[in-house]
Order: sequence, then C-alpha cells, then structure tokens
Amino acid sequence: MIGYLKIHLRRGHMENNDILIRFRYALDIKDVDMIKIFKLGGVTVTREELQKMLLKPKDSGTIGSAQEKSADENINQCDLHTLESFMNGFIIFKRGKQESKPEESEKQAFMIKDSRTVNNVFLKKVKIALSLTSEDMLEIFKTAGIDLSNSELSALLRREGQRNYRVCGDRYVKCFLKGLAARYRER
Repeated sequence: MIGYLKIHLRRGHMENNDILIRFRYALDIKDVDMIKIFKLGGVTVTREELQKMLLKPKDSGTIGSAQEKSADENINQCDLHTLESFMNGFIIFKRGKQESKPEESEKQAFMIKDSRTVNNVFLKKVKIALSLTSEDMLEIFKTAGIDLSNSELSALLRREGQRNYRVCGDRYVKCFLKGLAARYRER
C-alpha cells in the first residue's frame, strides 16, 4: 500500500527536476549555460551533477525492478532552494546583475516557501527573466490550449497572502512550458 501511495503522489505533483527538464528543453539551454546559470544563482553544479538532475525518473505506475530503483537513485533531486537558485541565476543570465542601492535592504531573493508556491514563483521569475508582458504570457498559454483572462493570470502572479492570490497548478506550468517551447524553439 505504501508503494502505491508513493507512486500515486509522485504522479500527482510535478517534480522540480521535471520543471527544470521541460524548461531547459523549451528554451534549448545547453549544459554549459545551465552550469553557468546555476553559478549565477549561487549554486555550483558539476556537469555530472547536472546530468543526474536532468534524468527522468522511471514512473511505470507499478513498483519497479531493482534496476529501475537504482536508476532512480542515480537522479540528483532538485530541491526548492536549488530550483529557485537556478531561476535567480536565469534572471541574471538574461538581464544582467542588478546593482543594489546602498539604502535598499537586500531584496528577498528566495520566494518559494513550500511545494505549493513553486509554480507561482516559477511563472513570476520566467516572466521577469524573459521580459514577458502579461499579453505575452496569455499568448503563450493560449498556444498550449489554455485561455486565461488577464485577471486569472494576475491571480497566479500575485504574492502568496495577497488578495485574489491563486495557487498555480501543475497543469498551468506544463502548458506554459509547452507554449514556451512552441514560441522559442520555432525561432
């Protein structure tokens, strides 16, 4: 029963590694650039560690063989801090390092509090890094088959705790990444 629950839960929630894999594919980011982006975000990752992070877990729906389990153990799990560090590095990679003013306190660089907020923060940081307007984002969603209103998008981009904040489900991120791939890989 526990094995079933573990697999069932794993299918129900998009893993951080999966977000990283799909994002990399959507924007066709090379290994050297991935390593550089992680470094800009304050995390040192070797090529081998990156390759292990980009492995897809075997998710056959049944409890797998010992060989499949050992393959899953070779995966380098991308935790919340690592994913957000990558996204922070991606913003710097695309837009350059922002000079902070002496009177400003250090801006909160890490916004992901738990697995519920990952998708919302991911969308915000991609929007910043790629200098996307709300119209651009709506068009990307529409390309992937989701027709959002401006107010629905705004609710996904709000900070947790703000009025009208809405948790962003995995379906939205998957579709957004699909739309990004259509937009950036066709260029």
